[in-house]
Amino acid sequence: MTKTPDRLLAAAQLAGSLGDGAFLTCSVLFFTRIAGLTPAQVGLGLTLGWAVGSVAGVPLGHLADRHGARGSAVLLALATGASILTFLLVRSPVLFVLAACLYGSCQTGLAAARQALLAALADPERRTRIRARLQSAGNAGLAVGAGLGGLALSADTASAYLTVFVLDAACFAVTAGLLLALPAVAPSAPRTGEPKLAVLRDRPYALVTLLNAILLLRMPLLSVAIPLWIVERTAAPGWTVSALFVLNTVVVVLLQVRVAGRLASIGSAARMVRRSGVLLLASCVAFAVSASGTSPWIAFAVLVVGALVQVAGEMLQSAGSWEIGFALAPPDQQGQYQGFFGTGVSVARAIGPVLLSTVVIGWGLPGWLLLGALFLAAGWAMGPAARWAEATRPVRPKAALSLRK
Repeated sequence: MTKTPDRLLAAAQLAGSLGDGAFLTCSVLFFTRIAGLTPAQVGLGLTLGWAVGSVAGVPLGHLADRHGARGSAVLLALATGASILTFLLVRSPVLFVLAACLYGSCQTGLAAARQALLAALADPERRTRIRARLQSAGNAGLAVGAGLGGLALSADTASAYLTVFVLDAACFAVTAGLLLALPAVAPSAPRTGEPKLAVLRDRPYALVTLLNAILLLRMPLLSVAIPLWIVERTAAPGWTVSALFVLNTVVVVLLQVRVAGRLASIGSAARMVRRSGVLLLASCVAFAVSASGTSPWIAFAVLVVGALVQVAGEMLQSAGSWEIGFALAPPDQQGQYQGFFGTGVSVARAIGPVLLSTVVIGWGLPGWLLLGALFLAAGWAMGPAARWAEATRPVRPKAALSLRK
C-alpha cells in the first residue's frame, strides 16, 4: 500500500470516530430527555440494534466481496450517516428499535467493508501494523469527539443535541468521500460449489471468533463496569473515571502501532493474545483490590495501575487478534470473514454492559476473579484454536505464516 491510501484510510477512521465520540457521549440523554424514552427502553433498543448488527455484518461483508470493497464501504458510510439522522425522528420505543437496528447494521457492515478494503490494498506483512494506525486514529477521534459531546452535555438543550447528531452524520459523509478517493478494488468471483456465506460453516474460524468475542468484553469493562465500580465501590474521587479514560486513549494512540510492529507470524500473534489474557486477569485483580481501603488516593493509585495493565493487555489482544482474523480468512472472502469476526464487537456491546454490571458490580471480588479467569482461559485457548483453523484451510492464504515459525 502506498502512503496516500494509508493516510486516506487513517483520515477516514479519524473522521468517523470523531463523530461517534460526540454521538456516544450524549446520545443517551437525547433519547431520554428529548425523545421521551425510558432508560430501560434505550438499553433494550441498543441491545437489539447491536444484536441485529452482528447478524447483518456477514451478508453485508459478502456483498462487499462480490461488488467491490471500496464502493460498498462508501455506500455503507453514507447509510450510517443517514441512520444517525433517523434517530432525530424517534419518539416511540418501536421506532427507536428500528432506528437502532438500522444503525447497528450499517456500522457493522461498514466495519466489514473497510476491513476488506484494507486487506485488498495493504501488503500482508504490513496489514496489522496499518490496522494499528487506524486504531490509534480512531481513539484520537473518539477523544476529540467526546470533548465536543461534553459541550453539548453542558448546554443540555435540544438544539445542542441536534447539532451533535448532524455533526456525526456529516463526519460519515466525509468518511465516504475519503474512502471514495482510494483505489478501486475488483470484486471477487463466486466459488463454484461453495455456499455464499461459507464462513458460517467454518467451525475453526467460528471458535477463533468466539474466543475473540470473550476477550472483547474488555470494551464494556472500561466504559461501563469500571466507572460503576469506581463510583459505587471505591473511595476514589469521581473524576477518576475521566482520568482513566484519558490515560487509556493516550497510551493506545502512542503505543498501539509499536506493539503491532512486533508481529511476524500467526504464532507470534497467538502468543501475544495469550499474554493479553494474563494481563487482563492481573488488571481485574487490581480493580478488585481498589475497593479494599478507605483512602481516596490509594484507591486512585491502584486504579491507575490496573488501568495501565489493562491497556497493555488491550493492545496485545487487539494486535494479535487482527493478525489472526486477517490471515485465516481466504483472500477473496475477506468481507464476509471480517464481518463474522467483527461480530465480537457487536456481542460485547450488546451483552457486555448487562453481564459485567451483574457479575462485577453485583458480586464484587468473586466477580472480578471470574472475569479475569475467563480472559485468561480465552487468551490461552486462542493458540490451539488458531492452529486448528490454519490446518483446516482448504487453500492456504498467502498472508498466513506458519504457526511454528
